[in-house]
Formats: sequence, C-alpha cells, structure tokens
Amino acid sequence: MSVIDERVEELRSLLSKNQLNGWIINGTDPHQSEYVCDRWRGRAWISGFTGSAGTVIITQEDALLWVDSRYFIQAQQQIEGTCFQMMKIDTPSYPDPSTYLKEHLQKGSSIGIDKATLTVKGEQDLHKAFKEDLTLVPSDDLLDYVWKDRSEVPGKQVLSLPDDIAGFSRSQKLAMVRYAMVQQGVSYTVISSLDDIAWVTNLRGDDVPYNPVFLAYLVVGKQEAWLFTNPKRFTDTLAQDVSQDFTILPYQDVVPTLKNILKEGDSVYLNPEKTNLLIAETVSGIETITGLDFTTDLKACKNVTEMEGMRKAHLLDGVALVNFLSRLDTKRGTYTEINISNLLKEQRMRNPACIGESFSPISGWAEHGAMCHYSATEESNASVEGNGLLVLDTGGMYTFGMTDVTRTILFGEPTDEQIRDYTLVLKGNLAIASARFPEGTCGYQLDVLARQFLWQQGLSYFHGTGHGVGFRLNVHEGPHSISPKPLSVPLKKGMVVSDEPGLYKEGRHGIRIENIVAVREDVKTEFGQFLSFEVLTICPFERRLIDKNLLSAQEITMVDAYHRWVYEELKHLVDEDALEYLKGATRPL
Repeated sequence: MSVIDERVEELRSLLSKNQLNGWIINGTDPHQSEYVCDRWRGRAWISGFTGSAGTVIITQEDALLWVDSRYFIQAQQQIEGTCFQMMKIDTPSYPDPSTYLKEHLQKGSSIGIDKATLTVKGEQDLHKAFKEDLTLVPSDDLLDYVWKDRSEVPGKQVLSLPDDIAGFSRSQKLAMVRYAMVQQGVSYTVISSLDDIAWVTNLRGDDVPYNPVFLAYLVVGKQEAWLFTNPKRFTDTLAQDVSQDFTILPYQDVVPTLKNILKEGDSVYLNPEKTNLLIAETVSGIETITGLDFTTDLKACKNVTEMEGMRKAHLLDGVALVNFLSRLDTKRGTYTEINISNLLKEQRMRNPACIGESFSPISGWAEHGAMCHYSATEESNASVEGNGLLVLDTGGMYTFGMTDVTRTILFGEPTDEQIRDYTLVLKGNLAIASARFPEGTCGYQLDVLARQFLWQQGLSYFHGTGHGVGFRLNVHEGPHSISPKPLSVPLKKGMVVSDEPGLYKEGRHGIRIENIVAVREDVKTEFGQFLSFEVLTICPFERRLIDKNLLSAQEITMVDAYHRWVYEELKHLVDEDALEYLKGATRPL
C-alpha cells in the first residue's frame, strides 16, 4: 500500500469515529489564500497533487481529486498508483463534488469539513448544493489527528515598506478604511485576506512561498485597530512603530478578543468570501454587513507612487530578460527546464533591488509547455535541446514593485504550425493591449478580443486572459480580471492586469505571451470617459515565430512600435554584449 493510501485509510478511520460519511479538503487556509504555507497544504499531503487549486473528497469507498483544465495532465501523473481518481471541473461528463456525493452516498449522510477553511459564502453554497440530501458538518480539522509532523503556524520576521515606496503611510491607509466604514455605517470591520492586511499595514512577510504576506487577522474599529499575528515577528523598533496604529496581539487571540470588544448595538462589516466560520460564529448575534473588503478596492487601483515603482520594476526586469535571452544559445545549446529558469533568476538577482522571484517559475519544454501551469521537478526536468518551444513564465519581486512575464522561446527551427499558432496568440495579445473602452467596462467584456483569432481557426485556451497583479504583493490580485467569467468589476484607472492569451496542444507544444498592462485614462468624448492600457513589460517578442502574412498592417505597426520602445528603453542599460541581440530582436518586421 502506498503512503498516500495509508493516509487515506487513517482519515477514513477517523471519519467512522466521528460518524461522518465523507470529508472535504478545499486546499486553502483560514484566509482563503491561493498559495498556502506548509501547515495548510493538506490537499498535497493526502493526495500527492501539488497544484495550487483543487478539491479532495474522501469517503469510505472513494478518494477523489477535482482539478480544472490547467492541471489535468499534472494531476493524473501525480496521483498515478494511488487510490485517488481524478475528476475534471467544468467537464460535462464529470459531476461536480456536491452532485457526486449526492449520487454516491445515502440520503442524510454527514459530510465534514474544517470550519477554519470554510467561508461564510462557502457554507451557504454547500447547503444550497446539498439541499435535504446531505448534512454539512463544519468541525475541527481531522488532519490534525493523522498528520503527525504537521507544521506549526509560521511566525517569520516582517519588514515595513517605507512610505516613499508604499505611497501612503499605514496611518493614512487606516484612515481610508475608517472613512469607508463611516460610509457603510459600521462599528468594526474584520479583514482576513492576507494581502489586504499586508497592504493596509505596509508590512511584508515571508510565511508563504513567493507571496510576501504573513499569517494575521485585522480588526479595525472607529478608534482602535488590532493586528493578530505572532508578536515575535517584530523587532522592538518596528513593534513600537506599528503599535502607534495597531495593537499587536497573538494570532490565536482573534476569537476571544472579538468576543470581548463586541457589544450590543455594534455592527460588523466582513467579506463572506474571505471570512471563515470561526470568525463568523464569533460575531453571530451582532449586526453583520457583508461585501468586498474595503481594502481590496483601495489596493487594486495603484497610487501614483506604486505605479512609478511598477514601471521601474519592469524596466529593471527588461534589462534582466534581455541579458538572459542574449546569452541563451537557441541553436546548439543544451539546457534543462530548471537550468533555464535559474539562469534568468541569476540575471534578475544581479540587481540589488530584486529580492527574489514573484512566483514559482513555469519552464515547460515541448509537451511540458502544453501543461499551462507545469512546474518542473527534479524528476520531470526535461532536457532542452534540438527543435521546439519553451514556455517560460516567471516574475521578479523588487523592493518597489513586481513583474510577471511569459515569453515563448524558439529553440532550433520552427514548424509552420508553431509559427501560425504563435502568431495567432500574438494577435490576441495585441488586441487586448490596444483596446480602448468606455469607463465602466468589465474585464469579461474584453476577453473575446484575445480569443477571436484562435476561435476563427477552431482553437482556444481554457484559462483566463488576465489576472490582477499586486504591488510588491501577490502575483494574483483581485477583484478585477479579464476572463469569460462575468465578474461585474469595472476596470479602473490604476488597476494592473496581465494580458496573456495562450494555446496548448497536448503532447506537442504550448504557447503563451504575457505582458503586464495598467489601466489609464484615454480620450473623453460626448460618449463619456474612455480608458486604455499602458504596457509595462519591456521584452521583445519571439520574432522568428511571427508570420507577417497573418498580421494586419496595424498589427505590424504595433509590433514595430513596441519593439522600438523596448530598444530605446533598454539600449543604455543592458550589458554591452547583449546590445547586438537587442538590436536584432527589435528590428522592424
């Protein structure tokens, strides 16, 4: 029996003792983080699947893993040889988790889940899905009893962003939150989202790989504010500074403190999609007003200082990218996937302003590139040699901003199919970058611009076209996006979002072209204020994969203008021996 199967059997034994017929693991933490620290990587521990999204359900008969199209290939490979079966999300032939449970368990069966990782909205959705057929039982986390070497809640040291980098002091940001509270007429707001807490406090941590956040809750009242995190993570000087605005209390004190400060007549504002049941139970009986965290909208629209920092970060990143690309021997060189991403990291780290990578690099050669969120391991690390395409999706974290860029790199000679596919993806990227749209437009209304050229050829991709990008924070930041999902979140001046159409052909190759863009004001006419995008990413496209015959005259002009800008921005900054590459890579089509 495999280690995975043994773990599943131990959990099943606990289910029996607790009179439960099934257990759900949603793979997140008490703060609904996309990427979690080791303590809450229960989905990976129980199943072996290491992707960033997916749902596990364990019953006495079945062990199931639901993943979306990003992870179909990876998940199947990682659970092979175990008792787990992969289920495909949003695929008609596969039921969703709730439907599966109702179809395979007796009516009235009890389904457990860790209430610390279940949100108010999540509980509502499960009750609605289960109806009268199943009983939801939020409880303590059963994994605590079978995961013997489970990590503790981290408490790594935090640092403070200077005001001249953050744009506003923590006192000013706290005032913004309180102004929003007055508008809503509430006494307190409870913030659970880690990136929101990092933004409003101007603090950054290292509890989660790549995401500079720290485990905490934040409660803001009209006069006082409480930050619940490990007090040992502060130096004496920083603790004294932060304490001018926030009372620092231990992470686990959030529930008893809330019980102590809340009184009859108070009202609490919280985000039902981010607030777990531990917090919700604590504020029950108090008037509750729900909505998006005030801080989410505030941090989504970058201030002037933040935008300047992002531009500077992308400029330095462009230098690193061109220095890296100029040294890459794409004709006769032999590399590995990990080797290539490390070479790019070395170039980024040459600049003292770069403090690391902004996410785990995606370096996918040939058929691995068709796995759009593939992450190379020592076991899967493919040799990069001969003819083929490499999808390289990486980012740099700088002291004053963050980057996320994908380039598809040609090694050897391309096929006609690869050239056509790349050019179609490029057309989609250009269509988003050049879009002009009226104020109030949402990302989903633009999404088809990126897909139209692929659709006309019977091709498509199944991930979103763009995700919000944080400032010196998380690489994925809401509430805005560009995707087919009809999210009613208008794009606003200062929002930063990715522009990354792609194409993935299983067993053959993948292509993705990603630039980061910022929303800016454009023309104002009798029809209102219009917006457009400012491109932040400064890196040449793969010129050898562009078929001019598939581009319109306007698109050729756009590529040439972009490359001319890239050259002018970087020509005095890149290494001397990289200048020749830069000239060739940016010459007119």
